Order: sequence, then structure tokens, then C-alpha cells
Amino acid sequence: MRVQDLTVARAGIAVLEGVSFALAPGAALVLRGPNGIGKTTLLRTLAGLQPALAGKVEVGPEAVAYAAHADGIKTVLSVRENLAFWASAYGGGDVDSALAAMNLQALADRRAANLSAGQKRRLGLARLLVTGRPIWVMDEPTVSLDTASVALFAGILRGHLATGGSALIATHIDLGLEAEVLDLTPYKARAPQMGGRIGAFDEAFE
Repeated sequence: MRVQDLTVARAGIAVLEGVSFALAPGAALVLRGPNGIGKTTLLRTLAGLQPALAGKVEVGPEAVAYAAHADGIKTVLSVRENLAFWASAYGGGDVDSALAAMNLQALADRRAANLSAGQKRRLGLARLLVTGRPIWVMDEPTVSLDTASVALFAGILRGHLATGGSALIATHIDLGLEAEVLDLTPYKARAPQMGGRIGAFDEAFE
């Protein structure tokens, strides 16, 4: 993935401008910055969920898998059925391997509605493993995870990088990765003038 002079917006107002970076196979990049600066907006734009105002994103077709704040699971389905659905949608990976990787085997037949917050998060992250996509774009992936589950996911992430995958992560948690850090503070867009006053950004996505 290569990003050049990217400007992203929230509610039609630029929040970050001039963002540029390159993410090589096997590499991880951690996004940092204060709440509300636009980390989620940037990730959503890179995942193709909203258009950029300006700039360029060079990325292969169907290369990105996105893990958002929401876990992206269907509560009426079981754990296994959720992963099977996503595997079918992406034309990708092995459900049993994903269950084992995220320590979900014992919960495979439980309805997602009956999972704890941490279990739902593990299921949401297991979706990444069945996509078959090389670039993982993640927004605070360790939210609701206990210490053991954070360590489990960090190991999975290291394995993904070791096999040539890459990762772009907004997180304040140290996952023990050899990763570059991109502080978004210098890219904060100038606030527009509204009636002589500086307009406040809508921070609904942060």
C-alpha cells in the first residue's frame, strides 16, 4: 500500500491532509494521535468505505481486510457459522484454523449473541484469518480483550507479518511488534472559518 498526499474528511470537513506513507509486505505501521484527530476516518478511507477528498491510495484489488470498532458479527449465527459466512464472502481461509488460532473451538457452536464482549472481539478478529487478504487494517483491535487474548492476537499478527502480510493499526497498546509509528498530529487539517469562528469537527467516528 502506498498513500500520497491524502486528505480525508468527516461529515464533509477535512480532518487530515497531506498524509503520505508506504506499507511494504511484512511490515507493520502503528497510527498514533489524540482522540478525534481522524484515525478512524483515515482507516475507513483506506479500507474503501468512504472516499478521500484528495490524494491517492495505491493498493491491490481485494487486498485489504478491515477490522473496525464494531466486531462485524451476526448475533443470530453461531461462532462457526459467522466464520463460514465470512470465509464464503471473501472466498478465503480455513474456519477450523481460525477457530484454533483465536482459541474459539469450545465456543464454535455457541450463538454469537451469547458471547461475552471479549469473546465477540476474538471472533471479530478471527474474521481476518479467513479473508485471505494480505493487508490488515485495524482500529483498536485489542478493545475488550484480556491480557492473555492480547498476547494471543499479537502472536497471530507476528505470524501474519512473517508470511509477508502487512498491518496498519490504530492502537495505544504495545503489541511487541517491530513496527514504525506514524503520528498523525502534523497532518491535522486546519479548521474551516465559519462566520468568523473556528468550526468544531464532528468527532462521532472517534
